[in-house]
Amino acid sequence: MAELLLSNSPVIAPEAESLFSEVSKYFKSEELALLKNAYFFSQGAHSGQFRKTGEPYISHPVAVASILCQLHLDAITLAAALLHDVLEDTSITKAELSERFGASVAELVDGVSKLEKIEFQTKADAQAENFRKMLLAMAQDVRVILIKLADRLHNMRTLEVMRAEKQRRIARETLEIYAPIAHRLGLNSIYQELLELGFRYFYPNRYKVLLKATKAARGNRREVVGKILEAIKQRLEDAGVDAIVTGREKHLYSIYKKMVEKQLSFSEVLDIYGFRVLVRDIPSCYLALGALHSLYKPIPGKFKDYIAIPKLNGYQSLHNTLLGPYGLPIEVQIRTYEMHRIAEMGVASHWLYKSNSADINDLHLKTNQWLKSLLEILSDTSDSIEFLEHLKVDLFPGEVYVFTPQGKILELPRGSTAVDFAYAIHTDVGNCCVAAKINGENAPLRTKLKNGDRVEILTAPYANPNPAWLSYVATGRARSSIRYFLRTIQFDESVKLGERLLNQALSSFGIDPETINDTQWERLVRESGAKSKKALLADIALGKQLSAVVAKRLVVPGESVSEISSSSNPVTILGTEGMTVQFARCCYPIPGDTIVGLIKKDQGLVIHSHDCLAVARIQKNAENVLDVTWGKDISRTFEVGITMTVVNQRGVLARVAAEIAKADSNIDDVTMESDKDYTTMHFILQTKNRQHLAQIMRSLRHIKEIVRLSRVRN
Repeated sequence: MAELLLSNSPVIAPEAESLFSEVSKYFKSEELALLKNAYFFSQGAHSGQFRKTGEPYISHPVAVASILCQLHLDAITLAAALLHDVLEDTSITKAELSERFGASVAELVDGVSKLEKIEFQTKADAQAENFRKMLLAMAQDVRVILIKLADRLHNMRTLEVMRAEKQRRIARETLEIYAPIAHRLGLNSIYQELLELGFRYFYPNRYKVLLKATKAARGNRREVVGKILEAIKQRLEDAGVDAIVTGREKHLYSIYKKMVEKQLSFSEVLDIYGFRVLVRDIPSCYLALGALHSLYKPIPGKFKDYIAIPKLNGYQSLHNTLLGPYGLPIEVQIRTYEMHRIAEMGVASHWLYKSNSADINDLHLKTNQWLKSLLEILSDTSDSIEFLEHLKVDLFPGEVYVFTPQGKILELPRGSTAVDFAYAIHTDVGNCCVAAKINGENAPLRTKLKNGDRVEILTAPYANPNPAWLSYVATGRARSSIRYFLRTIQFDESVKLGERLLNQALSSFGIDPETINDTQWERLVRESGAKSKKALLADIALGKQLSAVVAKRLVVPGESVSEISSSSNPVTILGTEGMTVQFARCCYPIPGDTIVGLIKKDQGLVIHSHDCLAVARIQKNAENVLDVTWGKDISRTFEVGITMTVVNQRGVLARVAAEIAKADSNIDDVTMESDKDYTTMHFILQTKNRQHLAQIMRSLRHIKEIVRLSRVRN
C-alpha cells in the first residue's frame, strides 16, 4: 500500500520544494531522502482531502514541518511532522508507519495523534485525556510537543475560516495551554506568535481597537524611539562595548495584559517600545548595563538579573527599565548572542548545535526535571481533568527564587508556600513536613515565599499531609501529591464507612447483610459499572451512590422492596472514622448534640447539628439525609465556636486564654472586632463534649469584663 501511495504522488508542491531546499543546507543525503519519502507518503494518504481554506490537506503538514525547519530540528522530527495527521485522518496504521519509517517516527506521530476512537462523556473529558496522552508521550520524547506546537501555530494562522464560536474555543485553549508550554520550553518566537493569535481570536474587538491605537501611536513616537536608539548605540560605542542594538514594538497581548493588571488606559501605557542589546560575552553585558545607567537613570526595583539566576526554561538576560527622555520608561534587555539563540529556540537549540555547551546541558537538565515532575503528577492523578488543572497551575510560573539550606536555588510559581517548597525538594519531604524555618526564623507552613528567602523544612517520620494544605498550595506537584496521599488513605476509610452505611440501609429494610451472597454482589458490581465491590462501597461513602438505592438493588430478585419493613437503625459516629466523616464548620456539632448526617458528593458524610440551617435547607431531599447518633466513650476532641463581648481593658485576652487553658481546652483560632468601648472575640476551641463546653463557659463567666458569652450556631 505504501508503494502505491508513493507512485501516485509525483508532483511536489512549491512550499514542499522550498522546505527541501532549506533542509538540504544541513541534512545529509539519506536524511533528505527520508523527508521526501515521508512527504510523498503523506501526500498520497491525504489525497482528496482539503482544508477549510480550500487548500489540499498536504499543505498543512508541509507548513508544520517548515515551522520546525526554522528551529533546525532533525530529520526524524520533520518526517513525523509531515506524517502527523495520517493516523487520525486516514486508514494508515501505526504498524505501517513503523515498518516504512522506523519506530521513532511512528512513536512521534502516535504521540501527537488524538484519542479520536475513544468515546468520552464530555468534551472537557476528551480534551483533558488528549492532553494527558500527549504530555505522557512528551515526557518520553520532547519532540512530540514541538510537533504539536508547530501544528497548533499553523492552525492558529489559518483560524479565520472557522466559525466565531470555534475560534474562541481554540484561542482559549491556545492561551491557556499551548502558549505557556512553548514559553516553558523556551520557544520564544512560537510563544509570542501564539499569544498574539490567541488574543486576536479570543478578544477580536479588543484586538482591533488596540491594533488601531498602536498604529496611531507608532507614528507619534517613531522620532523619539529613533533618538533613543541612536543615543544607546553612541553611549555603548563610547564605552568600548561592541554591540548590536535593536528597537522593537511590544506585542499587543503584552500591552493588553499590562493594561488589565495595572488598570491602565492605552494612553497611560508609555513603554510600548523595548530595546535589545546583543554583546559577545557575559562581562560585556554588565559593562553595557553600566554604560546605559550613565545615559538614563534606572527606575528602582525594575532590575532583574536572569544571567546570575536563569529562568527555569534556560532564559538568560539582564532586564532593566530606565527613565528616558520626556519621562518615557525604556525597557532594555542585554544578553549575549548565545543567550539570544537559546531565548528564541529554547530546548530546540539542542538539535541545531550538537555541542557540549554547559548552558544547553543545563537547560536540558531543567527540562528533563520538569518532564519528570509531569510524570509524577500523571502517576498521582487518575482523573484527566484534575491533571489538566495541575498542569495549568505549573504552566504559569512567577519568578520567586528561594534557597535551600545548602544554597541551591529553586524557582517556584508566585504565591508558593513552604509546603510547595517541601514538595519541590521531594514528595516524601512534603508528606512528612511539620514546620518550616524561613531565613532562620520559625514560620507557618502556609507562609508565602519571597525572592531570596532561605527555607528549611522540618519533618517528622509519622506526619501526614493535611487536607487544609490544598487551600493554599500553589504548585501542581504539591496539589497532586497531597490529593494522591489523601485519596489512598481515604479509600480504605471510605470502604469501611460505605459498608456501615449499606448495612444500615439493608437493616432498615429488614434484610440481614450476612445473607447477601457473592453472586448478588457480582451482579450489582457488573450492572453499576464499578471496578470492584470495594470501589462501590467507597462510592457510597463519598455520596456518589446512595446506600438505599444500592440496598434495594441487592435484594433477591422477585422480592418486593415495598413490602419490606423499614425499621430505623442510625449510623453510630465514633469520631475515629477519618476523612470520610467530616464535622460541619457551620454549626460545629459536638458529642451531646442531636445530630444528622448529610451525604455530599465527593465529600462523604458531613455531620450537622439537627437545628443547623444547612440541614433545614436540604431536608426535602431526604435520600441524602441519614440518621446518625453519637457512640459511647468518645475520646477525641472536637472544634466548637464561641463568641464573647468584653469591655476594653488591658489584660482581658490574657485572662480569657488562661481560663480556657485551666478548663483543659486549647484555642485553635481567635479573631477580634473592636470599637471604642467593647471588643467582640470569636474563638474556635477544642472540646470533648457538651458537658466540657458547659464547664468552659462557667469558668469564663467568672471574668467580670465579659458582658456577653454564647456558643456559635450557624
